[in-house]
Amino acid sequence: MNREKGTSVGAIFTQFFILGCTSFGGPVAHIGFFRKRFVDELNWINDKAFSDLLSLCQFIPGPASSQLGMALGYHRHSYAGAIAAWLAFTLPSALLLTIFAALLVNDSSFLNSGVLQGLKLVAVAVVIQAFVTMRHSLTPDFIRILIMVVSALAFALWNSVYAPIFVLSIVGLLSSRYKVTDAASDVAVNYERSRVHLIGPIVCLSAFFVLLAAALLVSRGGSWESLSQASAYYNAGSLVFGGGHVVLPLLESQVVTAGWVDKDIFLAGYGAAQAVPGPLFTFASFLGASHLSGPNGFSGAALATFAIFLPSFLLLFGVLPFWDRLRSRPKIKSALWGVNAAVLGLLLATLYDPVITQSIKDLTDTAFVAITYIALVVFRLPVVAIVIAGGALGAALF
Repeated sequence: MNREKGTSVGAIFTQFFILGCTSFGGPVAHIGFFRKRFVDELNWINDKAFSDLLSLCQFIPGPASSQLGMALGYHRHSYAGAIAAWLAFTLPSALLLTIFAALLVNDSSFLNSGVLQGLKLVAVAVVIQAFVTMRHSLTPDFIRILIMVVSALAFALWNSVYAPIFVLSIVGLLSSRYKVTDAASDVAVNYERSRVHLIGPIVCLSAFFVLLAAALLVSRGGSWESLSQASAYYNAGSLVFGGGHVVLPLLESQVVTAGWVDKDIFLAGYGAAQAVPGPLFTFASFLGASHLSGPNGFSGAALATFAIFLPSFLLLFGVLPFWDRLRSRPKIKSALWGVNAAVLGLLLATLYDPVITQSIKDLTDTAFVAITYIALVVFRLPVVAIVIAGGALGAALF
């Protein structure tokens, strides 16, 4: 696809900052906002090119809406435009969640309050909704349901930070040998051919895999704790297939298992993350700030945010020039066919532990979750309203 110029970095930042402050509703809603603003209103990109970029961002791991924003920024002003788009879209929610983490950590009485319990129970309902929605699209047949269940059992029995990458790799290799009837691409758009200097993309792809290997080898703790934390968030950002909610189990296996963040704080932050606009990946900002107190909390948030989004940059700009060839390969499609089902198994395992086991203690909690789920699914109330109401109701009940 030909990259266009003519839009200033400041204009890109302004447009994406507005979207970062107003785009509630998750990745699917974000994509709708992007299309309306940049295709229909500003005419920054045509519908064909927009759909092509979207198909790429849904193919590679990472937050699809954030990656689409980066790609749109790159389309208008190269790498500077991509960075401006990402920073502007991410900044509002990252700041809000960092401030929330500072308040939560510095006020110890809040940790035992009903508000915290209310936010945790809202998080349970949100994860259940995400699982149910994704199950219909990612595991519509028996074979993929079986992959999901077996993967969930594997993740539940093998509580290790290495479990996700190992299980997903095995499933991807096995399913790549399987001929799937629905693996044919429904993408009818081809990139316009242009001469692309491949040194940059090759460097990006090489950096992605080198950093991933290094991150898996870095041990936790000791005098290199900051490096360990950056590695943990980089790992999580590298393995997210299937939507932003999948980052929950990946982060839980990294930061809670390491003892950096308590399970209660983790789930409360995840509940609060539903109430802010922008990408769900800024949950990492909350976790980074929660691990450190005082001014260091902001540096922790910045480190976590940068590390979890870095794989998205490297993969997007590494794969972009090769996308028209990759997407036509049946083995690639078949591998993703199985990996997406295994990812859902990862989400299912985490839904049980720690999301449900850590939050639901009695019938009152169960009823709270059921009512919240009905509000989300049946009445389709805005998530931000449900989070606020959940915190208030928790303060009154618990």
